[in-house]
Amino acid sequence: MKKFLCFVLLLGGLCPSLSAGEFTGAASYVGSSDFTKLQTGLLWQFGLNWLAGVEAKYSDEKGIKDPIYAVKVPLEFTSDVFSLSLVPFYYFDNKDKENDLKYQAFGISGQLIMTLQDDAVDELYSHAYIRAAFARQRGTRMYDDATTEHNYFSQAVYTLGLHKNFYRAFSFEAAGSMFQYPDGISHITAWKGILDQQDLVSLYSYDIVHELPKYAAAARVTWMWPERRATFYLAYRFGEFYTADPDHSAIIGNSFALTPSLLCELAYNHLRNVHNDNKRDIFYAQLKFKF
Repeated sequence: MKKFLCFVLLLGGLCPSLSAGEFTGAASYVGSSDFTKLQTGLLWQFGLNWLAGVEAKYSDEKGIKDPIYAVKVPLEFTSDVFSLSLVPFYYFDNKDKENDLKYQAFGISGQLIMTLQDDAVDELYSHAYIRAAFARQRGTRMYDDATTEHNYFSQAVYTLGLHKNFYRAFSFEAAGSMFQYPDGISHITAWKGILDQQDLVSLYSYDIVHELPKYAAAARVTWMWPERRATFYLAYRFGEFYTADPDHSAIIGNSFALTPSLLCELAYNHLRNVHNDNKRDIFYAQLKFKF
C-alpha cells in the first residue's frame, strides 16, 4: 500500500511541471468479499491529437498473501477518422516465500477505432474497433495428470466491437473476444498467476480475473443526458474459460457530474457461473476530474 501512496504523491508532483495541455485524472475503488482494488491515473493531452499518461493499480486478494502492484503507460492518437492507442503494462514481482516461487506479468494492448458514420446534423455516430493484446506471465500451470509447472506462459486476445450512438440520447455497444495461447493450453486444468485479464481486454465486469478465458461476448446499452452530464447503463457478458466454469456478468451503473470539473461513477456488478454455485457481488466507485 505504501508503494501505491507514493505513486499518488508522485502524480501530484508531476502536474505543475507539465505546463501545457489539459489533464484528466481518475481514482477508483472496487470492492467485494474476495478483494479490494484501488486504481489511480493521470492523462495529459498535448497538442490537438495526443494523449499520454500513467496509471497504477493496487489489489489485495484472498488467496494471495501479498498485495499486487501494477503500472500502465497509455499513449493515444486521435483524429476525425480514427484513433489509435497503445498501453504497455507491468506487474511487479509477487513472491510466494513458502513455496519459493515468484509471480510476474507484463504485456501490451492496442486498439484501433474507426469512424463509420459521423452525422452531426442528426447526431448519429457509429464506430468499429479492433483490439489486440499480448501478455507474458510467470505462474503455475496444473495439468490433468496432477503434474505442475512453474514458468513463463504467453497469451494473446483479439476483439471486434461496434459502438453506435443514437441522437445523443442512448448508445449501444457489442463486442466479442477470442483468446489464444501460443505455448499451448491442452490438458491444463488450473492456473495460478497475478495477471488480471481485464488489463488485456474489457470483460464487462469489475471482477479481478486470473483464470484463462476461451472467449467472451458482451453488450452494453447507455442512456445519456448530455445537458446534465449524466448517464445510466446496463451491461451483460457471457464468457467461457479453460480453467473455470463459464459465467455470466451483469452490471448496472450511472455517472453524474458533481461539479463542472468533477465526475462521479457508481456501479453494481453481479456475477455467477452457469451452475449458480459461485456468486459474487462487486461494487465500483470512480471520481474523474479535469484541470
